[in-house]
Amino acid sequence: MKDKVFLGIQVLVGLMLIVFGLNKFLHFIPMPPPTEEMGAYMGALIQTGFLFPLIALIEIIVGFSLVINKFAALMVLIVMPVMINAILAHLFLDPAGIGASAFIVSALIIVIIRHKERYSSLFKA
Repeated sequence: MKDKVFLGIQVLVGLMLIVFGLNKFLHFIPMPPPTEEMGAYMGALIQTGFLFPLIALIEIIVGFSLVINKFAALMVLIVMPVMINAILAHLFLDPAGIGASAFIVSALIIVIIRHKERYSSLFKA
């Protein structure tokens, strides 16, 4: 039962990453207007020409990996810096929009806990 709950959380966060990643390309979820600071930050990400699509692609690939439960332990490590950046951007630039990124980071921590035995070799001296 406990493993099914962990897997359910993993699939849920995977689906959320897929949806938010695809939304960066397809714009099917209307986003509320950001604060001036967040708008400037997002504009800078978009103006680089590669960073915003790269973030979206990472979210989509990791989301699919979490949904099909392949390489989940590795994929969480790949997407965690992206999501930490998202939660910090919302925390400092647009606190009203922090909910989704806070949930995703919390769920990713739960997925890390589910796969904690796979990380044990990282901490050996």
